[in-house]
Amino acid sequence: MTGAARLSKVRGIRGATTADSNDREAILDATSELLEELVQANEVDTDDIAAVTFSATKDLDATFPAVAARVHMGWTDVAMMCGHEMDVPGGQERCIRVMILVNTDKRPDELERIYLRDAANLRARDGKQG
Repeated sequence: MTGAARLSKVRGIRGATTADSNDREAILDATSELLEELVQANEVDTDDIAAVTFSATKDLDATFPAVAARVHMGWTDVAMMCGHEMDVPGGQERCIRVMILVNTDKRPDELERIYLRDAANLRARDGKQG
């Protein structure tokens, strides 16, 4: 394709954190902190976000993590979805996970995954599959 514009690829940026408790503010604070770090580390422009998927463990049900993205991050036009994380015996408690699908020219190995608070051990404990 001579002269054709090169299109960005859609890549997934993952991260996880934990909330201090099952209340609205704790969930929104933890989620906002995670999103801010993911955006900064990966130089994400909101216009490049295709969609965001959140999951939370069953012990977090006081609010949807996506509220933090809409209210605190201003992502009012981004497609988002929340769901429950699998309830695996011995799994991390009060855990919020996110996958941001973003249009980018970066290679997968150039994207920074962020794991905060008690979620920092997920990748090592789960065989780097967190």
